[in-house]
Amino acid sequence: MAEFWQNLWGSIDWRFTFIFADGVASALLAIWLWIVWPAEAMLSLMADKERQLRALITLSAIMGLWLFNAGVHDLLQLHFLGLVTLMLMFSWRLASVLALLPCAFYCLLVLKQPGLFGAYALMGVCLPLYLAFIIHNRGFYWLPGNVFVLIFVGGFFNAGVSQVSHQGLWSLWLWVTGMQSAAVLWQDYFSLSVLMVFPEALLNGMAVTLLVVYRPQWLSDYSDRHYLWRK
Repeated sequence: MAEFWQNLWGSIDWRFTFIFADGVASALLAIWLWIVWPAEAMLSLMADKERQLRALITLSAIMGLWLFNAGVHDLLQLHFLGLVTLMLMFSWRLASVLALLPCAFYCLLVLKQPGLFGAYALMGVCLPLYLAFIIHNRGFYWLPGNVFVLIFVGGFFNAGVSQVSHQGLWSLWLWVTGMQSAAVLWQDYFSLSVLMVFPEALLNGMAVTLLVVYRPQWLSDYSDRHYLWRK
């Protein structure tokens, strides 16, 4: 076991290969977190031990999901996200902060380049979470207020879009910084990543369905009055 961890630790590239790009990404991530920082939600989380345990279990499950990945190239991995379920449970601002833990875990142990943390967290998590929030928010106001809209739009459809935005934005960053060519990104990564859209949507849709049925109080903005027409 000690040898396994020693070999794993030795395989991690601690160098900042693309110093300018990594620095810009880290600065943009810091600015984004400063803008969206959920001060009240963080204080509420710190005061609620049961919710802390719930967050820890959820993040552990997400880290487990991210470990089941198919490697296309060193920086191109296909895996489930679970970001929409995290957003619906903790709100998108708090989810953006909580998701930094699996991001650090992923960049360290899967990509094995900690210097990519800023870019991956921003392009692969924070911006897709914001897009997922917009879709969920517009669905809340524009569509009929029933539980099927929450499950199929807020969960199922939204998760599929989050997978596309995650892969698209990460591919865009790799292409702009010159880390991968457009041909490799299109032929070997993005064209294959389409296969992940439906499973991602199904996984999150099932998770949201179970939460609505058994633990609706775990969803951050769920209301019987809105979704079940209870007066």
